[in-house]
Amino acid sequence: MNQRFKITRSLQKNNAEQQISLEECKAYFASKREFTYSTVLNIVRAESTMTIEGDFFMWEHEGQQYPFRLYMGELYVAISNESIVPVMMEVASHLHADIVEG
Repeated sequence: MNQRFKITRSLQKNNAEQQISLEECKAYFASKREFTYSTVLNIVRAESTMTIEGDFFMWEHEGQQYPFRLYMGELYVAISNESIVPVMMEVASHLHADIVEG
């Protein structure tokens, strides 16, 4: 089972910008060539395909894509591959945010 984390500013009481905005995410991820933006996430299984609408920043690594989802001012990511951890930490650092499990 994957461990899920969120990149959030909710723990920062002195930060005037509590929410992470779509605009700042688009600006940051646009500078990262291994990321692409998508408004849908398709999960394909042998018996079905599920489509989720939202704001997704897809990280491409070794032929696989891993979604970072912006939802209600926070970025969510599931750790399905250990190589996501340093990327998640870099994103949180750039956005001046914390990482919490959940």
